[in-house]
Amino acid sequence: MPKERQEKRKTTLNARRQPMQQRARERTQQILDITARLLEDVGIDDLTTILIAKELGISVGSLYHYFPNKHAILFALGEHWLDEMTQAMNDIEAIELTDLSLEGFVDLAIDKMLEVYKTQKAVLPLAQALWSIPELRDLDIQHDTLVITKLAAIFKRLKLSGSKNELERVGRIYLEATHAVLLSVVSQKAARSKRSLEDLKAMIVILLGNHIDA
Repeated sequence: MPKERQEKRKTTLNARRQPMQQRARERTQQILDITARLLEDVGIDDLTTILIAKELGISVGSLYHYFPNKHAILFALGEHWLDEMTQAMNDIEAIELTDLSLEGFVDLAIDKMLEVYKTQKAVLPLAQALWSIPELRDLDIQHDTLVITKLAAIFKRLKLSGSKNELERVGRIYLEATHAVLLSVVSQKAARSKRSLEDLKAMIVILLGNHIDA
């Protein structure tokens, strides 16, 4: 085939492929959005691919072109959560600590994590699914490892005392406390949510303050 015809054919195929890829991305996002909404409405036990397909107005067979089962969809939601938390932790790691008080750091750091909890749809049932479903457990472990490792490095810059293992232990307490309270913060009404957030920040300041090397 002459080179000009080859290039023309390649251009035509690419032109056809791009709209198809765009439609596939849009459909994938629709599936994730619908699943997140249903997860919040009906819970993990009653969430099925039949229900997801019905809400989308497509057949279950069509849904399986994108995801082979319910757990695969939840895994994709979990990956998005992990990506968002990774970005948040990178932002926290980049906070300039010079002339910043411990209270100031905690305020910025927790607010940054709170943004992820606020933007993630169905955050509570998703968090429960990541912890309880074996197929998703690896994502939960990756999340915890990411947060704890980065927190330990930040704590060292904050002059907290202790070995790497000790700083990671404090990091796990920080993570478990903030995770539990932030799940409540995003589900509470405004005034109650504000008080819970303030209490969380005060708790974390005390926790870290107890480990600062005088």
